Amino acid sequence: MKILVSLLIIASCAMSAQLHADTAAEVRAVVVANIEYTNKELAQDPQRISSKGSKEFFSSGGLLNEINRASLDNTFVAFKGSVKHIDVTVLVEGEAAVAHYYQEAVMQPTGSAPVPNYRTRVTQAFVKEDGAWKVRAAHWSPLVGGAGTSQAVVK
Repeated sequence: MKILVSLLIIASCAMSAQLHADTAAEVRAVVVANIEYTNKELAQDPQRISSKGSKEFFSSGGLLNEINRASLDNTFVAFKGSVKHIDVTVLVEGEAAVAHYYQEAVMQPTGSAPVPNYRTRVTQAFVKEDGAWKVRAAHWSPLVGGAGTSQAVVK
């Protein structure tokens, strides 16, 4: 009996670890798919946003923005971007996760000047809705700047 209970506990732990790995892998794949969509369509996919909207700080600065699928009008004359160093923290297995990553691009937003060296740090909170991962909140922070902070806050 003790052996059976031990085997059940081990199997349960293994399944939990596998599910955790699956959530992180799913969210990483969504981050990559979102940049690939923008590269191909020269627009951001409005369906990437939660049906409840997303609260976001943009890399251009300013106050908190509340966006929804209908309010998005981010189109580009040119866009070639990539993401790297994607790290996912699973908050609630299969329900919520946070992704941190770097995004780089050469782009020209419609109606704006070209941006030849766009580099930003991204934090996005994802929730699973109807079987798909959606952005619920985001913070885009440019790599250049940060006036008022030291270059190495954590030693």
